[in-house]
Formats: sequence, C-alpha cells, structure tokens
Amino acid sequence: MRQRKTDYGTIILHWTFVAAFAVALVTGLRIATETPDRTWINWFDAVLPRDSVWIAHMQAAIVLVAVAIGYIVYMVRSGLGRRVQLDKVRLRGLFGRGQARLSAVIALMYWIFFVTMLGLLVSGGALYFGFYSGYDVAMLHWVGTWVILAFVVLHVLTQYKSGGASQLLRIFRPAPLPAPPPRLDAVELLGLLAERSARPPESENLDAPPEVPHPLQPRADMRRDRASEADPAPRPPAGPARSRNPTLQANAFVVAAAAAITGASLIVATDRLAVDSVQIRRINPADAPSLDGDTSDRAWRGVKPFSLLTGEGGNFDGKGEARIEIRAVHDGTYAYFLFTWQDSTRSLKHLPLVKEGDGWHLLHSGFQLGDEHQYNEDKFSVLLTTSDVTLAGGRTFHPGPQPVAGAPATMSGRGLHYTATGYADVWQWKATSGATGWMDDAHFGPPLNPTPMQAANVVPYKGGFAPDPGTASYRDNFTVEADTSGGPRRSRLVAPLRLPKVVAATTAALGDIDLDPNHGESDGARWFMTDQDSVPYSTDTDARIPTGTVIPGVILGGEFSGDRADVRSAARWASGHWALEVKRRLDTVSQFDVPIKTGVFMRVAAFDHSQIRHTRHVRPIRIEVE
Repeated sequence: MRQRKTDYGTIILHWTFVAAFAVALVTGLRIATETPDRTWINWFDAVLPRDSVWIAHMQAAIVLVAVAIGYIVYMVRSGLGRRVQLDKVRLRGLFGRGQARLSAVIALMYWIFFVTMLGLLVSGGALYFGFYSGYDVAMLHWVGTWVILAFVVLHVLTQYKSGGASQLLRIFRPAPLPAPPPRLDAVELLGLLAERSARPPESENLDAPPEVPHPLQPRADMRRDRASEADPAPRPPAGPARSRNPTLQANAFVVAAAAAITGASLIVATDRLAVDSVQIRRINPADAPSLDGDTSDRAWRGVKPFSLLTGEGGNFDGKGEARIEIRAVHDGTYAYFLFTWQDSTRSLKHLPLVKEGDGWHLLHSGFQLGDEHQYNEDKFSVLLTTSDVTLAGGRTFHPGPQPVAGAPATMSGRGLHYTATGYADVWQWKATSGATGWMDDAHFGPPLNPTPMQAANVVPYKGGFAPDPGTASYRDNFTVEADTSGGPRRSRLVAPLRLPKVVAATTAALGDIDLDPNHGESDGARWFMTDQDSVPYSTDTDARIPTGTVIPGVILGGEFSGDRADVRSAARWASGHWALEVKRRLDTVSQFDVPIKTGVFMRVAAFDHSQIRHTRHVRPIRIEVE
C-alpha cells in the first residue's frame, strides 16, 4: 500500500500547536489548582510544573495565537481550504453512510475545534488584560480546555477510522505542497465529459468503494493519485490552465510563518507598550490628606484614578471579582494612596467565639487548614516589587500542595508565597485587626524553616511570607485544641484568652449580631475587644457568662513597632465600597521594603471575608513618581 503523506506546512503547524497546547494545558492545570473546588488536580502533582507557570502559560498562549494566524494564512495561500470546507454537500453527508458520513463528521469536528480555540484565546485575553474577570469567563476558559482534550481523542479515533494506521502516520511523513488544480472552464468541462463518456466501461472498477476527500488530504492529491492509478502515463490537460503565481504558491508556508511572527510580535509589543501605570503626583506637604477614610480631601481632587478589574477571588456575591481604583500623591517624603473597591458587605466577624453548653466554640470553615473563607474580616493587600515579570505572582507565588521540597505540604492543598532571592514588599490592611490605624507591613522572601508546630501540621506552613521585624497591636483571642464536633464550622476550644469585663457592653459593641458570614455588620459595630475592656480568662469569670454569648476573636492592645509599623492607614465603608487611605515613606531604608519610585511595580488584591482567597490581576502596575 502506498504510504500516505502530508504537506510539510501542515505538519509544522500541527506539531507547533501540539507543543504549545501541551505547555498551556499543564501550566493551566497547575494554575487551576488554586481554585478551591479543583484541588483534585493535585492528584497529578508529579507531572505538573512548579516554577514560573504563569509566565510559561502566557508564552504558550502567544504561540497559539501565532499558530492560529499562520494556519489561516497558510490555508488561504496554499489553496487547501477544502480540507475544512463545511458546505451543503458535506453537511448532507451527515445523513449518508460510510466514508461520506465520516468525512462530514470530521469537518464538523474541525469547526467545533476552531470555535472552541477562538473562545479560549478570547477568554484568556479578557482575563489577562482585565477586560473581564468574572467566574463565567473563567468557566468558559475551563470548559473550552476540556472540549479541546475531547477533540484530540476523537480526532485520533476518526483519523484511524478513515484510513487506519497509514492515515495516522501521515502526519509524520512530510511531502511538498502540491499545486492546486486549475479551475475548469466550460470548454474544459465539456471535454472531460466527452472523454469520460468515450472511455470503455471495463476501465471502471464498479466494486471499489467511493473515495471521499479527507480534511487532512487536499483534493488535488486525491485527483493526482486517482489519475496515476487509472493511467500511469501523464496526459496534458484538456484545456489551457489558468496562470498562477509560482513564487507565492511555492512559499505559502513562508508567507504564513511571516504573518504568524508579525502577529505575535505585535501582541507582545502592544503588551509592553500599553503598560498599566499609576501616576504619583507631587503635592505640597500642607495639602497632604488626613488618614480618616474620607475621600473628599483636597489632595484627591483632580487626581485621575487608575481603575482595574480583579477577579477569581472568594465570595464577592458569588462573582469573585472587584473593581479597584487607585489614586496616589506624594510630598517628597511620604507617599499617600487612596484605594477604593467594591464590596457589598462590611465584614468584621473574624473567627468569633460562641459559648455553648459544653464550652466555647470557634466559628470557622477552614481556619485550621489556613483557608478560612467564611468567618474572616475584609482585607486588602498591596505588593511592591522591582521585577516586571511578576505575572500573577510568577516570581512570588508557587502553586501546588508542596512547592518547597523538604518543607511541610500545605494543609489547604494550595500554593505558597516565597521568592528565590530578595524580598517583595507586602502591605496588608485588615478591617478588624487594623482598626488602630496600621496596615501590617510584611514581605515575601526565601522559604523559611518550618516551626515545630508547622512541621507537625498543627498550624499551616507559610513558605516565605512573614511580617517585617517588630510587633503588632492585634492577636487572636483563642487557642485551638482539636476539632471534636465532627462538623466543618465549629472547633472545640481550650478557652478564650480573654473575656469581657462587662458582657452587656461587649454585646452592644457588636451591633446587630448576625452570624451569617455573608451578611455584613451594622453601622458603628466593632468586632474586637481591647485589653482595657476585657480580663484574662478564668473559670470564675467564664461561669458568670451565659450560654449563647458571642465574643470577638480579636484582641487589640499595644502599638505597632519596628519595621512592621512603616505603613499607616484608615478605612471607611459606605454604599457598597471600601475606601482605604495609606501613608508610607518613599524610602524606609529597610531591607524588607521596596522604595516607592519610578519603575517599581505594584499588585493589589481584595479579600471579601476570606483568609487567602483574594482577587487578582495578571498584569502588574508600573509606578511613576512625579
């Protein structure tokens, strides 16, 4: 049997796509492990990449775009569009038999593949550039991936069905691109019909099955093969052939490759030139804004906000997205930022305690795994780095259940923040814990040695995330013994660390108590106790507190100090939005901080009563200081 072959252009484009899609697939699956309901992907942890997955994913996406452009140009220039032509004749084949039906199914599968790939590229672009970040676009991207995988399986099966192993192996056997047949004019058509009618009937093999064109084989090849089988000696065409440009035809793949490279280069150049940036305008020190969460300060007037859409976070009314606006000014010594973002609820309930008949219980949904996503306070974080390649944490976040070899696995099954060298500056504001006016100053650095509690999986290992040296003014109001309730929401406590001096006063400070984590707190409510309005735990004091009492899980006392106290802040919630004002020196002269200057890159993230499930954006924001 004659070995079937495929034109070299199709082979190159085919295997380039396969390689790029394989990279996009494995990196995409690794990225998807950060989605809470997809931790089952960690079963394939051994074969998924660990480093720079976002960067590799984006690079693979660029190659896929280039292949798509090249394929379209190649099909047009080479005249092989009949491979995937879905006309009326081929559609009728769906209701036919044998090879006619198979050919129609293959063509239809190709168009489903084209539409799905278009959806993947468009949804990926929307997520990357921040045009849309909702769960529906992410879900479209996710479903499209599995449609492509299903297509791959069906593609191999239908190719084998259409021609056996020879049909499958042809993608490994390159051949020159055949010149497309000349178009028939009326005179040539009449001549061919007359020639066929004059041919003896014995020359026709009526028992041979009809040969149906296949998407992977151009009809010109089939006509050439049929002609060579019927008559070994070549015959001149019945009529004059229309002239074609032989140079363009011979270089169809070169033209396609040039178009693909040009298209990919334009995308990369556009991405580099259209950098998202925040302008930090200079003001007089006398015009510096007051840190009170009020957005009407004179300093913010006339400052054009930078706006971006962040997504794929937890909660936020089930959408997982929040639009964030950034304004910034400086007075030569301090930089001032105003961050505003959407959040329909003012969530202050951070791990509250409820007294029941058998003792105190902690309300939670994942605290012991380091992934509390119900009873947590609203938060906001800022990351500063000198690296512009930090795509969605490409250099500071490492996905997977055990990113650090030799260190404890993550209890949540999700990844860790750390850097290979140096530090990334991290500020974190907390709606309850930060009520005293500080934004916790922390950093991502090289992986830390696990503590004995972390090594024993009693508390989660945090990789390279740690607060800057110094002290904070908040702490948890409990110690956990073990989960003895059997339910996911409550954990048995040894005891609270502190109890209210006056239960009625603490209860009144909590406002309208609603323990539904999706409901916000009433105006004026505060869900913390201070050292002044509480006393250390004792059994006598505990005995006087009635069953059903709710007390805060946060104690405020003391002051922030050291490097940890470099960032001051104040926030206010109103009408479904948080407004957070922040102040920090342009240069703190700390090894754990990044100076605020032109060329530094920023990332921001919002948390809706969630510990680690924050929103994110892929592209970094470049700071430009006036």
